[in-house]
Amino acid sequence: MRKLTVAGITAVVALAAASAAQAFDPVVEAENYSKGLERQSIYLTPDYQAKLRLISQQNGLNALKMQATDPAREFVSDLCWNGNDGCAGDIRLYNWQTKGYGIVQPVLFTARDGATLSGHVWATKAGPVNRPGIVITNGSVQADEQLYWYAAQALAKDGYVVLTFDPQGQGQSDTAGESPDQQEGTPAQTDGRPFFDGTEDAIDFFLSNPSHPYEPVPSCNSGTSHAAKQEQRVAAGLDAAYNPFWKLLDPSRLGIAGHSYGAAGVSYIGQWDPRVKAIVAWDNLAEPNPNQSTGASGGGPEEKSCVDASQRTVPPITKPALGMSADYFIPPTPNTSQPDPLGKSTESLAYSKLGVDTGEIIVRGGTHYDFSFIPNPGFTASLRGADEITWYTTAWFDRYVKGDRGAVRRLLSDRWRHDSAEAAVDPNGDGNMFSFYYRSRLDIRLPGGGRFDCEDMRPGCPGMVSDDGVNGDYSYLSVDTAPDGAGRAGTPKGTGIYGTG
Repeated sequence: MRKLTVAGITAVVALAAASAAQAFDPVVEAENYSKGLERQSIYLTPDYQAKLRLISQQNGLNALKMQATDPAREFVSDLCWNGNDGCAGDIRLYNWQTKGYGIVQPVLFTARDGATLSGHVWATKAGPVNRPGIVITNGSVQADEQLYWYAAQALAKDGYVVLTFDPQGQGQSDTAGESPDQQEGTPAQTDGRPFFDGTEDAIDFFLSNPSHPYEPVPSCNSGTSHAAKQEQRVAAGLDAAYNPFWKLLDPSRLGIAGHSYGAAGVSYIGQWDPRVKAIVAWDNLAEPNPNQSTGASGGGPEEKSCVDASQRTVPPITKPALGMSADYFIPPTPNTSQPDPLGKSTESLAYSKLGVDTGEIIVRGGTHYDFSFIPNPGFTASLRGADEITWYTTAWFDRYVKGDRGAVRRLLSDRWRHDSAEAAVDPNGDGNMFSFYYRSRLDIRLPGGGRFDCEDMRPGCPGMVSDDGVNGDYSYLSVDTAPDGAGRAGTPKGTGIYGTG
């Protein structure tokens, strides 16, 4: 890999600065916007729809059974409580353990306000004895954990232990807390704490073990401890006392990722919690402020946090963080004029000013739903967005959580400028997946010294590499559904994040 000199870095910056904004063209915009129809080519096939109906029925029956056998829980008022249809996620990823792709364990644990939270812990049988860990925080409303299993399974195949969970009010986690904290975190979409404090509770559970069983911290509203509820439910065989895969987990290497409201949550918790090493924020990286108005979510309610009232301040930015976004937000709306090319990069640029490694990758033609797999035409998304998202997410954590110097090759990869699978579905045969409206950027330290600073990855920059160590097109589906132990990190030749031939 070629190292950039100071002169080279200056040239890169100059090249980015000289990149002129294109004149707005309604025809080009219509073609770009139409890319949101691409993902439905996966799930509108007769075979997929038949399997989706079956999975939806099974999910609904399982949800009713859970409610009947555990009547103390109350999650049926959550939008995606039954896992039907658009709440099912990518049904090609179900039965992950029974098909021999990896191992997974469902878990329940008690949040600080007494709500029961539902989740899954993912790993593989093959792999090192001690592995780094990742916690993934959902977005809000129609954003249950199943929608993020595509990324969780890919990370597990890459040698991580991964926790996905439903924040309070999402999926199959309780809508409300326990007395006297029934209203803490409700409704989740206007309170926001389930995505901030819920992330912290999930980390605490994830890092628990038999010597240090999970115990929720006191509630925010009243300071009440709901540890007794956790202990009672553990004794009854309902809640998990600790992370079932604790033996595999190296607690000193932890990364967190989140989508939408969850992205705002991890943007704060990642800087606030000293246990976190790196952050990936899916639409989009936000200011690490526990009392912000939602900049990351396009404007909205104040996001509150009560991780520790005495420390409810903006922490310094010291941890590397990757922001990822897409051309269109929610609801996806066509552009009527040329948008600000730096409009998605505000926080990433703030990181760069502080000398902290960062990036902002914008999916061309993608939407807010590219980051969550929703098999319903009402939630438009591009075909290849989830693959690009998984690629950069995994590479970022490999570099900054695993400490893998070789992961830089994948971060600097030129492949997403000429992706053949993208070219095959694009209206104009364009294989470049970086937005032409917004500038994707990457500003990171190089292992041998110096920096790579590319302010517009679509045209490319000196230092990007064609040999990133992976043969052929990358596909999260190929990674997720490879046999456990097939090649390094369970990835097959030519399709995984590690090439094997």
